[in-house]
Amino acid sequence: MKHRLERIRELIKRELGAIIQRELVFSSPLVSINAVDITPDLKQAHVFISVVGEEKEQQKALEVLDQNRAMLQHALSRRVILKYTPRLHFRLDESIERGSRIIELMDELGLTHESGETDILQDDEEHPL
Repeated sequence: MKHRLERIRELIKRELGAIIQRELVFSSPLVSINAVDITPDLKQAHVFISVVGEEKEQQKALEVLDQNRAMLQHALSRRVILKYTPRLHFRLDESIERGSRIIELMDELGLTHESGETDILQDDEEHPL
């Protein structure tokens, strides 16, 4: 069952991405689907998107997706045949921003070098367990 859910997640991600690219227009230059998480009963799908731009553009992209939810679900049901077409819930994926912020903080603290390795890794290399 776990592998089936993974295949369904990837299929929904790919097909929904194609539908969104073809059917919707956003103020942001780039809106992409990073991940899809689906409940085991296949009735709910959380779609994590990333939007290049300011917070205002990100919120506008979410509004466009929410306003077109019914059309997107219908188009998805025609391309992906499942017992139930999942109800789509759109969320901003902030993991990329969080990762960038962590790297910035590490740079400020002097924990990274040009090669991208951390001092922690180098300390472990000098003092093997």
